[in-house]
Amino acid sequence: MEFQLNTGDLYAILTSFCWASGVILFQVSGRILGSMHINVIKNTIGVIGFILFLVIQGNSFPIFTYDEMAILTISAVLGVAIGDYFYLSALRNLGAGLNAIVGTTFSLSIFILSYLMFGEVIALRGYFGGVLVISGIVIATVEIPQNKSRKDITQGIVFGLIAQVLTAFSVLMIKPVMVLHPVVPIALIRFGIGTLLGVLFLYYMEGTNNLIKTYKKGFSHAPLVLGAFFGTFLSVIFWLAGYKYTLAGRAAIYNQLSTILIILMAALFLKEKMNKRKWFAVCCALSGAILVSTA
Repeated sequence: MEFQLNTGDLYAILTSFCWASGVILFQVSGRILGSMHINVIKNTIGVIGFILFLVIQGNSFPIFTYDEMAILTISAVLGVAIGDYFYLSALRNLGAGLNAIVGTTFSLSIFILSYLMFGEVIALRGYFGGVLVISGIVIATVEIPQNKSRKDITQGIVFGLIAQVLTAFSVLMIKPVMVLHPVVPIALIRFGIGTLLGVLFLYYMEGTNNLIKTYKKGFSHAPLVLGAFFGTFLSVIFWLAGYKYTLAGRAAIYNQLSTILIILMAALFLKEKMNKRKWFAVCCALSGAILVSTA
């Protein structure tokens, strides 16, 4: 066996690093704003980042056909406006640990949908590696928090499952568009539409004053701004690039490593204790990632 990491694999791994950083910061931010508010703020910061990137890059903006715009719009509604809201709601209801377990259904969703939509399969070793990665996540995060009610857990699991399926479908449906166009303009359109829908919803539900307060509070909260930079701007670029340049199944497995990285980052930066179970989980997940890289 030898390592067969391609460009898309590296992008998918970078996605995990950026998303892990963002999740820790988003969880801190969840104490000052609701799920929908955080979603609007982080997506707005992401859109600003995409625009600045394109301006600095200086390339002309690609022309999308009507059908491509329709696909990007549907993807934005499902993955950004609705999917992200359910993800953040699940994170609030379950906490990072249980939400990580529910998040393992993302790979399963990608495996099933990529096969149904494109007939895509990966090598058998890749699936075994995926099982090891998911097993590591479950082992590391299996504890049930005592401060969560049965209603919170049930609702959080449902929200989490909806988020994972919608996110998986929304990224796979734009894969044909990404073959023809650069990633950042696609990200800008996708997140621009999703952000606009989120802003309109907040305006309808809470009015202009609360919308302005949300932006003031969000942009003045450093963890949320930094989390949006890593968890939206950078991770979305790497995330889409991963699905553009490698098989969806491989990208999904590497994306799941973000949970293991969250555990390591929490130990490194937040001084959380690493017990034997967590170390075993990390070794299990990393072994799975290595196995995938040789598939």
